[in-house]
Amino acid sequence: MRNRDVFVGLADPTRREILDLLRAAGPLNAGGIASRFGAVTRPGISRHLRVLRECGLVEAEGQGRENLYRLDARPILRARDGWLARFGSAHAAQLKALRRRAER
Repeated sequence: MRNRDVFVGLADPTRREILDLLRAAGPLNAGGIASRFGAVTRPGISRHLRVLRECGLVEAEGQGRENLYRLDARPILRARDGWLARFGSAHAAQLKALRRRAER
């Protein structure tokens, strides 16, 4: 169910925290994720998880009556190696020019 751009998922700080949590802790259910966020309600976490699923950043696997959410970093890696890579090469060229000036 991937119908949103990866940058939509990455735009929100709470969603980025959820991704960091799943990267560090591994698969968790919505309750396990929500328990780590004092200021965000469980329905709020569920909405964030829906957006992350629609962006392809998390996968949900049914476990009885609940879903187990796991990080799928592939869209982030594609963004890094695709559109974002253009900015990295420009930065690298600037650093090389600075190095040449400094070494003179």
